[in-house]
Amino acid sequence: MFRDKTGLLIDAYFSGTKVKWILDHVEGAREKAERGELLFGTIDTWLIWKLSGGKKHVTDYSNASRTLMYNIYELKWDEELLDTLGVPVSMLPEVKSSSEIYGYTDEVHFFGEATPIAGIAGDQQAALFGQACFESGMVKNTYGTGCFMLMNTGEKAVKSDNGLLTTIAWGIDGKVEYALEGSIFVAGASIQWLRDGLRMFRNSAESEKYAKKVASTEGVYVVPAFVGLGAPYWDSDVRGAVFGLTRGTKKEHFIRATLESLAYQTKDVLDAMEADSEIALKTLRVDGGAVANHFLMQFQADLLNVPAERPLTNETTALGAAYLAGLAVGFWKDKDEITKHWHLDHRFTPKMEPEQREKLYEGWQKAVKAAIAFK
Repeated sequence: MFRDKTGLLIDAYFSGTKVKWILDHVEGAREKAERGELLFGTIDTWLIWKLSGGKKHVTDYSNASRTLMYNIYELKWDEELLDTLGVPVSMLPEVKSSSEIYGYTDEVHFFGEATPIAGIAGDQQAALFGQACFESGMVKNTYGTGCFMLMNTGEKAVKSDNGLLTTIAWGIDGKVEYALEGSIFVAGASIQWLRDGLRMFRNSAESEKYAKKVASTEGVYVVPAFVGLGAPYWDSDVRGAVFGLTRGTKKEHFIRATLESLAYQTKDVLDAMEADSEIALKTLRVDGGAVANHFLMQFQADLLNVPAERPLTNETTALGAAYLAGLAVGFWKDKDEITKHWHLDHRFTPKMEPEQREKLYEGWQKAVKAAIAFK
């Protein structure tokens, strides 16, 4: 039921089960919620509530779609889901579009004047917007602590049979667009682990230097399932593992294998995304801290056999939020104008032979299966 209506899996990653726990276990919480004295919202809701001096209790389609309580097809808080969770509808915010003026800041406490509050989007939806992925089939991948890949599926909500999430990308001018999402729990965090936990280098940028010192990993695979595996596996019980070690394995092989794990996990998600959407990827737009690593980006392009495009402006989440606000107040005219602001910094073109690509990925799949079996 939850999957069919929200596009999400029942997981503590989303809001609904946590709200239920609070109402069930915090003394007086349910009574206050039913009297309208206790309200719920995602972080955008809280910010707007504070900025407006408690006058506006709102959210947007993209954030509502991540609560496990919002019907993404009927575009409303779902009574059946709320009854199942025991959450009163009176505590939920009004759902608005992703780009409009929701209200104005409180003059006394903010800026000394009534400034319009405009533009709301979830983290990864904002990055998709900031990457100007406005056409169906366009995909972006954000390489941060985790990895988050989103494909714009247009006005069609594609139900996943391959372990992905169906979500709302944004709603603008009375039209809602959808996306497929694959969330990878550990990406850049594995590089931080090499730096801080194993002390293999002093700063993350050095990982590229070490990775390039060897021609390959010599068969070493790192499965960074430190907190389980996300999409498309969704197995929280798996733990990290290393395979293929020999007496000749060096630090450089280990570092390279860890970097490559980001690309392998991305391919796992992309293969699922192409199967669900029946759309073959032509280009992957990339952003996030790890895209500064040329070795990783080239290996990613090689493994996917599609170009990876890094934009000139890498802070795409902030940029997407700014675009949504700017559209609301007329700073930008429309999405066509925003598309013209997207500029390429570097294009990584695939160079790997098909046989090598298949062999490497086959080894990764074996490593993941072994890690899952070990639990």
